[in-house]
Amino acid sequence: MRSILRLLTWYHGQTLGTRIFTWRNGVKVGEDEYGNAYYETKNGKRRWVCYADIPEASMIPPDWHGWMHFTWDEPPTKAPLAHKSWEKPHQVNPTGSDAAYAPVGSMTHGAPKERRDYDAWQPE
Repeated sequence: MRSILRLLTWYHGQTLGTRIFTWRNGVKVGEDEYGNAYYETKNGKRRWVCYADIPEASMIPPDWHGWMHFTWDEPPTKAPLAHKSWEKPHQVNPTGSDAAYAPVGSMTHGAPKERRDYDAWQPE
């Protein structure tokens, strides 16, 4: 069932058209820590990613993002970027998931706690 979904739907990986295009024109350049595979055409004019699971742009680490957008010519597999000690590791955008930020008082935190430092205004 999963293999049929992968063939027919774009949100479960590559579509059949992308698989054929990648097979005919693509040269695999590398993979990242999330399992995403990166390709370019034989003449190097087009670059694309085949996501390991859900196609989410924030799943592309900064090193590969720069290569995908022609910021630098060499992929991270050939010329790894030097990272500073103060840099945090790449994180996927958690928006829409349980890990998303929710401020105090948000509907996702359940019923609000009773506050004793605030008196609500009541009209006379």
